Amino acid sequence: MSVPPELVRQVGAIARAAATAILEIYHGDFAVQTKGDDSPLTAADLAAQRVIVAGLAALEEPLPVLSEEAKALPWAERRHWSRYWLVDPLDGTREFVKRNGEFTVNIALIDDHRSVLGVVLAPVTGELYVAAHGQGAWLQAHDGGAWQRIRTRPLGNPPRAAGSRSHGGAQGSLLERLVGSDYQLVPLGSSLKFCLIARGEADIYLRLGLTSEWDTAAAQCVLEEAGGAVLDFAGRPFRYHRGESLLNPEFVAIGDATIDWAARLTRSEE
Repeated sequence: MSVPPELVRQVGAIARAAATAILEIYHGDFAVQTKGDDSPLTAADLAAQRVIVAGLAALEEPLPVLSEEAKALPWAERRHWSRYWLVDPLDGTREFVKRNGEFTVNIALIDDHRSVLGVVLAPVTGELYVAAHGQGAWLQAHDGGAWQRIRTRPLGNPPRAAGSRSHGGAQGSLLERLVGSDYQLVPLGSSLKFCLIARGEADIYLRLGLTSEWDTAAAQCVLEEAGGAVLDFAGRPFRYHRGESLLNPEFVAIGDATIDWAARLTRSEE
């Protein structure tokens, strides 16, 4: 298929509408609040949330929405969902506050614990990454632009490791055990790290510490459909809707799926 399926394009348009709301605030003066977990919150998060929820509600198939900026429903209600939208209206609020452009809009469709549709939009550059399970991944460089198929690459020599811009960590020794000591580190904010791997410009992203399901779901679908994977430290692909907690285990995102990463991860724990 030379263009993404219609539903994917519809959700991509919703993400672009959210980006318009975000950029109106980004280019002006904005206040920063602090959420309960000490992470920042701006009016842009909330504006994007409103646009996305309204857009998803207007689609042909009405589905529940689970979002970072909406009060999470109790597990007693959510546990019965099998298909729903998982949304981060502004992933990388710290990067938004720094005005470095490295933040995204993330929208994923979860079906039977898997991310089967992913949309990741970088509002500042206009780059839109989309994917649908079993159909591939695409990049649209700007609104109205042509759709370009994207694929991961074989492990580079030297490997390029995408790393968090705002969440550093003692990951160097583990990265060395996974890809060797000569890797190049590429700092980048938000889910753009996954997308860099998906488009064949990096090889690995190791994340130590906590993330939430809405941080990874959309970009995971993009990366998987481009030929890569997102694995927990037991080498298992990420799944969603696992239980009451919305926190992810630590993980590694990789581009070259021909490598036995499960074996490398197991050796790294010995």
